Amino acid sequence: MKATVYKILKGKFLISQGSYKKWQLIFFFSCLALIMIASSHSADSKVHLIAKLNEDVKEMRSSYVETRAKLMELKMESYVRNKMKDRNLLPSKNPPIKILIKPNSNTP
Repeated sequence: MKATVYKILKGKFLISQGSYKKWQLIFFFSCLALIMIASSHSADSKVHLIAKLNEDVKEMRSSYVETRAKLMELKMESYVRNKMKDRNLLPSKNPPIKILIKPNSNTP
Protein backbone atom coordinates (compact mmCIF):
# COMPACT_ATOMS: atom_id res chain seq x y z
CA MET A 1 0.00 0.00 0.00
CA LYS A 2 2.89 2.29 0.81
CA ALA A 3 4.29 1.70 -2.67
CA THR A 4 0.94 2.52 -4.32
CA VAL A 5 0.69 5.85 -2.50
CA TYR A 6 4.30 6.58 -3.43
CA LYS A 7 3.57 5.87 -7.13
CA ILE A 8 0.53 8.17 -7.04
CA LEU A 9 2.54 10.97 -5.45
CA LYS A 10 5.29 10.61 -8.05
CA GLY A 11 2.72 10.55 -10.86
CA LYS A 12 3.71 7.17 -12.28
CA PHE A 13 0.06 6.41 -13.05
CA LEU A 14 0.13 9.19 -15.66
CA ILE A 15 3.07 7.80 -17.63
CA SER A 16 2.49 4.07 -17.25
CA GLN A 17 0.97 1.85 -19.88
CA GLY A 18 -2.74 2.52 -20.46
CA SER A 19 -2.48 6.06 -19.09
CA TYR A 20 -4.24 7.43 -22.21
CA LYS A 21 -7.65 6.74 -20.63
CA LYS A 22 -6.56 8.46 -17.44
CA TRP A 23 -5.47 11.54 -19.40
CA GLN A 24 -8.85 11.58 -21.15
CA LEU A 25 -10.58 11.51 -17.78
CA ILE A 26 -8.36 14.29 -16.44
CA PHE A 27 -9.04 16.39 -19.55
CA PHE A 28 -12.79 15.76 -19.22
CA PHE A 29 -12.82 16.84 -15.56
CA SER A 30 -10.75 19.92 -16.42
CA CYS A 31 -13.26 20.92 -19.09
CA LEU A 32 -16.14 20.41 -16.66
CA ALA A 33 -14.37 22.59 -14.09
CA LEU A 34 -13.86 25.37 -16.66
CA ILE A 35 -17.51 25.22 -17.69
CA MET A 36 -18.60 25.36 -14.05
CA ILE A 37 -16.37 28.40 -13.38
CA ALA A 38 -17.68 30.21 -16.48
CA SER A 39 -21.26 29.45 -15.46
CA SER A 40 -20.63 30.74 -11.96
CA HIS A 41 -19.16 34.00 -13.28
CA SER A 42 -22.12 34.43 -15.61
CA ALA A 43 -24.59 33.90 -12.77
CA ASP A 44 -22.71 36.37 -10.56
CA SER A 45 -22.77 39.05 -13.25
CA LYS A 46 -26.53 38.54 -13.68
CA VAL A 47 -27.06 38.88 -9.93
CA HIS A 48 -25.12 42.16 -9.93
CA LEU A 49 -27.14 43.41 -12.89
CA ILE A 50 -30.42 42.54 -11.16
CA ALA A 51 -29.32 44.37 -8.01
CA LYS A 52 -28.40 47.46 -10.05
CA LEU A 53 -31.73 47.38 -11.87
CA ASN A 54 -33.61 47.08 -8.56
CA GLU A 55 -31.80 50.16 -7.28
CA ASP A 56 -32.74 52.02 -10.47
CA VAL A 57 -36.38 50.99 -10.04
CA LYS A 58 -36.41 52.26 -6.45
CA GLU A 59 -34.87 55.57 -7.55
CA MET A 60 -37.38 56.01 -10.37
CA ARG A 61 -40.28 55.09 -8.11
CA SER A 62 -39.25 57.73 -5.56
CA SER A 63 -38.85 60.28 -8.37
CA TYR A 64 -42.34 59.40 -9.59
CA VAL A 65 -43.84 59.86 -6.13
CA GLU A 66 -42.07 63.20 -5.72
CA THR A 67 -43.27 64.43 -9.13
CA ARG A 68 -46.82 63.26 -8.45
CA ALA A 69 -46.89 65.15 -5.13
CA LYS A 70 -45.61 68.30 -6.86
CA LEU A 71 -48.29 67.93 -9.56
CA MET A 72 -51.01 67.56 -6.94
CA GLU A 73 -49.81 70.77 -5.32
CA LEU A 74 -49.78 72.61 -8.67
CA LYS A 75 -53.33 71.44 -9.47
CA MET A 76 -54.78 72.77 -6.24
CA GLU A 77 -57.32 75.56 -6.74
CA SER A 78 -55.71 77.74 -4.10
CA TYR A 79 -52.35 77.57 -5.88
CA VAL A 80 -53.89 78.43 -9.26
CA ARG A 81 -55.91 81.25 -7.68
CA ASN A 82 -52.76 82.79 -6.15
CA LYS A 83 -50.88 82.55 -9.46
CA MET A 84 -53.76 84.15 -11.40
CA LYS A 85 -54.09 86.92 -8.82
CA ASP A 86 -50.72 88.21 -10.06
CA ARG A 87 -52.23 88.54 -13.54
CA ASN A 88 -55.39 90.21 -12.17
CA LEU A 89 -57.59 87.22 -12.96
CA LEU A 90 -60.11 86.53 -10.21
CA PRO A 91 -62.65 83.72 -9.84
CA SER A 92 -66.11 84.36 -11.24
CA LYS A 93 -68.76 85.59 -8.86
CA ASN A 94 -71.55 83.86 -10.83
CA PRO A 95 -71.54 80.07 -11.07
CA PRO A 96 -71.35 78.58 -14.55
CA ILE A 97 -74.56 77.75 -16.38
CA LYS A 98 -75.04 74.26 -17.71
CA ILE A 99 -76.36 74.12 -21.26
CA LEU A 100 -78.46 71.09 -22.16
CA ILE A 101 -79.08 70.16 -25.76
CA LYS A 102 -82.03 67.91 -26.48
CA PRO A 103 -81.54 65.38 -29.24
CA ASN A 104 -83.42 66.27 -32.40
CA SER A 105 -85.65 63.51 -33.72
CA ASN A 106 -84.92 64.48 -37.37
CA THR A 107 -81.22 63.61 -37.19
CA PRO A 108 -80.23 60.00 -37.81
